[in-house]
Amino acid sequence: MSQLPGLPTWGEGWLASYLPRATSGDILRGDVGRGARWWNHLLEGMAGLGEGNLNHLQDRITRQVAEIGTSFRLPGEAHERPWRISAIPLLIGEDEWRGIERAIGQRAELLERVLADIFGEQALFRDGALPAVMATGSEHFWRTMIGVPPPGGHRLHTYVADIGRGPDGEWRVLADYSRAPAGAGYALENRLAASRVMGTLYTRLNIRRLAPFFSAFREGMAAACKRSDPRIGLLTPGRFNQSYAEQAHLARYLGFLLVEGEDLAVREDQLFVRTIEGLKRIDALWRRLDTRFIDPLTFDAQSAIGVPGLMDAVSAGNAVVANAPGAGVIEATALSAFLPGLARRLTGEQLHMPNIATWWCGQEREREQVEAMLDELLIAPAFGGPLPGLPDGRPVLGADLSPAARAELAEGLRRRPQDYVGQEVVHLSTAPTLVDNMLVPCPFTMRVFACRDADGQWTIMPGGFARFGAQGDVRAAVMGEGAFSADVCVVAHRPVDAVTLVPPKVAIRRNPGTLPSRAADNLFWLGRYLERGEATLRLVRAALGGTIEADAGAGLLPRTMTRLRGLLISSGAATDWAGGGGDLGEQDMLALALSAVDGNGLASVRRLLANVHAIGEGTRDRLSADVWRLIDEPMPEGRAEDAAGLLNRATALQVRFSALAGLAAENMGRTAAWRFHDVGRRIERAVLACRLLRNFADDDASADDLTTLLDLTDSQISYRARYMTELSLAPVRDLVALDAYNPRSLAYQVASIGKHLAALPVLRDDGMAEEQQLIAIELGGLVALAKAEALGGHAVMAIENRLLALSDAIGRRYFLQGGEALRAASMILA
Repeated sequence: MSQLPGLPTWGEGWLASYLPRATSGDILRGDVGRGARWWNHLLEGMAGLGEGNLNHLQDRITRQVAEIGTSFRLPGEAHERPWRISAIPLLIGEDEWRGIERAIGQRAELLERVLADIFGEQALFRDGALPAVMATGSEHFWRTMIGVPPPGGHRLHTYVADIGRGPDGEWRVLADYSRAPAGAGYALENRLAASRVMGTLYTRLNIRRLAPFFSAFREGMAAACKRSDPRIGLLTPGRFNQSYAEQAHLARYLGFLLVEGEDLAVREDQLFVRTIEGLKRIDALWRRLDTRFIDPLTFDAQSAIGVPGLMDAVSAGNAVVANAPGAGVIEATALSAFLPGLARRLTGEQLHMPNIATWWCGQEREREQVEAMLDELLIAPAFGGPLPGLPDGRPVLGADLSPAARAELAEGLRRRPQDYVGQEVVHLSTAPTLVDNMLVPCPFTMRVFACRDADGQWTIMPGGFARFGAQGDVRAAVMGEGAFSADVCVVAHRPVDAVTLVPPKVAIRRNPGTLPSRAADNLFWLGRYLERGEATLRLVRAALGGTIEADAGAGLLPRTMTRLRGLLISSGAATDWAGGGGDLGEQDMLALALSAVDGNGLASVRRLLANVHAIGEGTRDRLSADVWRLIDEPMPEGRAEDAAGLLNRATALQVRFSALAGLAAENMGRTAAWRFHDVGRRIERAVLACRLLRNFADDDASADDLTTLLDLTDSQISYRARYMTELSLAPVRDLVALDAYNPRSLAYQVASIGKHLAALPVLRDDGMAEEQQLIAIELGGLVALAKAEALGGHAVMAIENRLLALSDAIGRRYFLQGGEALRAASMILA
């Protein structure tokens, strides 16, 4: 691995150049100084993987993050950002990690006891150990939760802490998270991306694995439920949430249902998920929804994303919610000032990992101390939210305050001192990151995760993720502009067993799982929009001359071109086109096609792709990485005045649509989810076939009309192989409408729809067909009895109308209808 004989290896060279730049508190420098060799082994291994170029490894890990689909949003942003990860992991020795594990487990249990008292006996308030304002001052305190015992016996099932390491090597807790703590999915995705790049290097370094932590969490959630084989959901605010991509990945990895509030219903103090099979019992929710929004009947009546009556199910002990509503009260920064004393009172021990020193200004002596030391402290909200002098609610270094802000802060402290805290400025130690192919020291914080296992004991994730920022104090703990993350690895003394989330012995089952009605709805319309987009592209290509006939396109008869124009406009694709009603010239066709591709019409390709993207985001947990990558790919751009360029764009987009169709056909399991997706495609394709037949296969159809019809239904080659004569109306109608062996024909779509609906679950127990099945049977009869010679416009319109009625019937039967408990008259409860 040496650069040249006699010269140091790449790893040795990187280490030698890094150490002089690192301060005495740098984690790599400290480990090497104590004789630890894991950094040497890491850098040597990375040198071999990157052939001496760290940028190559950074490029590879960035590609892996994109492959996995890791992303996040900043508050107020509509679009996701890619998750940034450094190629250099943060290594922590097993001995040092044991101290972190012990401290985080102790802190989680302490906070559990504080919560139990706040919502129970309230002895801490009564005895003066904790001011009552620590609860009442928090927007996360809910009086309705007082005296409500948590199902399973615990209010905290997960706990997250941001910790920082000072220059002296001492770790401190920077912040506690208990409401709906996020980040475990990012830690998992960091590890997945890094492991794919590092290969066996992590194994050789004895890196402890993350899978046992997630297994313990899943078993802990299940143990808190009443049933032995419970159904567990991850309750998400939806696709616009900042960490929705992480939530979708976690739900898929853990085998939880990803549900939104509208997916759930409460009946007789039991919680149900609304599925295509009726109401199904759900026993526990891992919530990512703030308490304010989870139940409009108990908390905020204006919430439109919660579950009415959820707290009735919780109070009755029939639904576990992790973490319990009200748990966010312990996130108050002001509480840190009292935790050392509470630890001695409630656990009989000192805190194993101290907080940042915090002074709550609601106490006169502490307020005076903060005012005296203003330039040396961070000033922060005691309970969150914007305050005078802190308009954005973030900590501010007192020395950085302008005279006006200082005066505003002084007035705020005079009026409501209890709203402020002062905190010591903890200067963070550094760790190596990658900048321009060099190792550079950068300050970091670390997020660590704790969960309860099946025995109710705290398990700590062996690792987590580090965040690097420009600031060297607590303010670096925000994943915002310019910040990036790194995998945190715990280096064990001995080789680590190869374990995964799946236990070695699992009972075989072929039940594909529960399909919520919202997910079925999304998959159905995903299929319809994809098929509609492909249809629009076929019309655009035909209008621009992209057919297989040498004399097609610009050479088509004016009447055929007019019919193409009519279809593009009536379908809603080319609504922005401002051409006249006469014959179409070349520029007219270009403008028409451009509107259909890039316009604002409901069926323009750009609009349809936006719809597909929105549905794909909301169904992320049920889409493979390959499918999501194609959906998330931006639309190719081109010059508006260039017909050839637009034709090339249309062709490229059609290839993308075809790839998505191929992935669905070949990779999706033949479950109810696939059936809904395919039914959506088949209905859309059947409706399109009817419209094409009415426009291009009427009784006076020309050869150009029939040629265009065969092109648009991808049946040109089939016709030429079957008939040696020129185009004839009846054979074309038969091939496009009635030939059950043609996968593009109307008959093929109707037959496929009937098979799907026959295989989907029904709610009736009398053996009689449901409405959607009756319409499908009727459609099958109409097509089977039709004759090509008599298949005129009226006959085709009758079939098209029944197809649209079938789509409505499927929606009424299987999809959510407002707040209605799905098919309550004949629901299944399981």
